[in-house]
Amino acid sequence: MSDRTGKFAGDNPFDIARDWLAEAEISEPNDPNAIALATVDPDGLPNMRMVLLKEIADDGFVFYTNYEGTKGQELAASGKAGFVMHWKSLRRQIRVRGPVERQDGPEADAYYASRSLKSRLGAWASKQSRPLSSRGALMAEVAKVSARHGLNPPRPPFWGGFKIIPVEIEFWADGDFRLHDRFVWRRKGPLDPWGVTRLNP
Repeated sequence: MSDRTGKFAGDNPFDIARDWLAEAEISEPNDPNAIALATVDPDGLPNMRMVLLKEIADDGFVFYTNYEGTKGQELAASGKAGFVMHWKSLRRQIRVRGPVERQDGPEADAYYASRSLKSRLGAWASKQSRPLSSRGALMAEVAKVSARHGLNPPRPPFWGGFKIIPVEIEFWADGDFRLHDRFVWRRKGPLDPWGVTRLNP
């Protein structure tokens, strides 16, 4: 008999993740959807940075970025990623690992269009991860793209989404005396059924 009760209960890990995020949106003071995204470079050296998760879909976790920046290139090269989402207010975290696929269709267009004008122009102006001589040079580039694209810039061809389609999702909650609760959902591939295992703290 499973002892996955309370906050761990459910038959779908994406539903559990959405429930936890909804709770964090109430209690976490800043960016409850922030994730520490991990990629690897061609030599296998890890890279990590904070990005904002924009959707927990029925089959994966979606975020947006510049495809030509370091993380975009590393995601394209390896085809895999992982992240951890941690909420100090709830004393919980979620870890996710799996293959990635680009999301550069209508969903990416719609999300880009929903952003503020300055953010949309900034996506055009920034040559993400590449050297920059000064902030003034960046602002000059923003002015150029503003003049070129006006008040309704299209989504740049080098900017869009990635979806991590997990083969592993771990839910962790703090316990007294460091006797934490951990349940990991695993499957061999994105179309395979999930198995759930309780882990030692």
